[in-house]
Amino acid sequence: MSETIIVAIISLFGTLGGSLLGVLASNKLTNYRIEQLEKRVEKHNNLVERTYQLEEEHKVDEEKFKVINHRIDDLEGYHKPQKQ
Repeated sequence: MSETIIVAIISLFGTLGGSLLGVLASNKLTNYRIEQLEKRVEKHNNLVERTYQLEEEHKVDEEKFKVINHRIDDLEGYHKPQKQ
C-alpha cells in the first residue's frame, strides 16, 4: 500500500474516533442537564402539591372559625341581660 492510503486510513479512524468521543461527551452532558431539570421540576411539583394542601386546610380552618364565631355570638346573646 502506498503511504497516502495508509495516512488516509489512519485519518479516517482518527476522525471517526474523535467524532464518536465528542458525541458521547455531548450526550453525557445533555443527560446530566436533563436529570438536573427533572429534579427541579419534581421540587416544583412538590411545592405545588403542598400549597394545594395548605389551601385546603386553610378553607377548613376558615369554616371552623366561622362556626366558632357563630357559637360565641349565640352565647353572648344568650347571656346578655334582657331589657325591660
